[in-house]
Amino acid sequence: MEGLRHTLSVLVENNPGVLTRVAGLFSRRGFNIESLTVGRTESHNVSRMTIVVEADNRLLEQVTKQLHKLIDVIKISDITKEPHVDRDLVMIKVGAEPNQRMEIMHMAEVFRARVIDIAHKTMTFECTGNEGKINAFEESLRPYGIKELVRTGKVAMLRGSKFVSANED
Repeated sequence: MEGLRHTLSVLVENNPGVLTRVAGLFSRRGFNIESLTVGRTESHNVSRMTIVVEADNRLLEQVTKQLHKLIDVIKISDITKEPHVDRDLVMIKVGAEPNQRMEIMHMAEVFRARVIDIAHKTMTFECTGNEGKINAFEESLRPYGIKELVRTGKVAMLRGSKFVSANED
């Protein structure tokens, strides 16, 4: 039986090797991390990892307990069922002959994507949004021939005045 897809917000101390230790903990337990993003927070010595993983609640609870034991982990929050906003970023390079460019740009406008590079036979776009929007944008460009694609993992935070902070209890 497949588990639920969980979005974890993990605050960690900004120390060398913390990413390796956290990712290793998941892999040793047979979890496939669907996406993992890491970046500095409002505090220079704290980073936030947004980890998307598929697991049933029991297995996720075991991993969460193990994560808490890592010295660099400050706080773990499963924000899956909490009201939150999330975004992915994609950069897509497509084949674009000069006579196709207007058509491709109109397609990109539908998704509020921006042109970030134009070359002789290619165009590169950036687009942000939720996973569904990014998937749809990618599919809409496939007929033009995707030459290169890079995608971030999900970044997420709680909505409104709720927040995940190292200082919050």
